[in-house]
Amino acid sequence: QVQLEESGGGLVQAGGSLRLSCAASGLTFSNYHMGWFRQAPGKERESVASISVTGGTVYKESVKGRFTISRDNAKNTVFLQMNSLNPEDTAVYYCAANWLVTSTKAENYDYWGQGTQVTVSS
Repeated sequence: QVQLEESGGGLVQAGGSLRLSCAASGLTFSNYHMGWFRQAPGKERESVASISVTGGTVYKESVKGRFTISRDNAKNTVFLQMNSLNPEDTAVYYCAANWLVTSTKAENYDYWGQGTQVTVSS
């Protein structure tokens, strides 16, 4: 079956960096558009960044210039490099895969990981 496994979360001070990874299995990774979402306590899940099968990217406005999404099809892995983190970035971060379209809408994604916690202290 399809599995997405996130790693790389943790506790970091404001201004610091983290690199999240999401390893995929059970699917033809290169055929799937990938996305990173996050959900903070009491808030809705929101799109952070997405990357198409051809490498096109879309970012949430507040992370542009700080976060970079990338993919390595040979390793079936999608990454999220997060720099200049601030406390507002604190959330559980999820990766997701969708076969049809690059999208910022969670409902368009078919498969989800379990999430990794990112906590940014001030």
